[in-house]
Amino acid sequence: MHNVYYEGYKYYLPKGIRFVDKDDYNAILMDSNHNKYYLYADAVGYYHKIKNDYEVNSNSYYSDKLDYRHKTGYIQIDQVEAKYFIQFVFHYVKMEAYVSSKDLVDTINNMCYILRTVQFNDKVLESLIGENVLDYKEEDYTLFKADSSKESFLDVVEREETDRYKKDLEDEKIDLDE
Repeated sequence: MHNVYYEGYKYYLPKGIRFVDKDDYNAILMDSNHNKYYLYADAVGYYHKIKNDYEVNSNSYYSDKLDYRHKTGYIQIDQVEAKYFIQFVFHYVKMEAYVSSKDLVDTINNMCYILRTVQFNDKVLESLIGENVLDYKEEDYTLFKADSSKESFLDVVEREETDRYKKDLEDEKIDLDE
């Protein structure tokens, strides 16, 4: 089930979560307790299948690697004064939030719900960031069929510009004999 669709991926926002702002692969969400969630989708990392190399942080309030149904990630919670900073990464999407202790469980549940519903669209991502999208290899350009002419595109353009220039000069000739 999905209710949010972007170029290359989709996910589901549970009841009580709403959009504040969206920019490309990033979004700011807010829950009913006015906690902001920052969502970052790494479409390029997904496309290239970059491996998660997270190391458990023993200095954090909570830190653990995740591996569920061939999707990886991590969760790290750090206590900052009276609040908790949550970093939750799963299947190339990262969510962050800064919440009080009373909202900690609800926030993690919301993040879990959103992150487990993310689905990338391989065909769309191929067209947006695929291997050949920015591949501008130099090739010989032939305007006509190879058998009919060996003229290059630049030769044709130059000839046409020269012909237009000659025609313009002829059109501008003034007959002084009149």
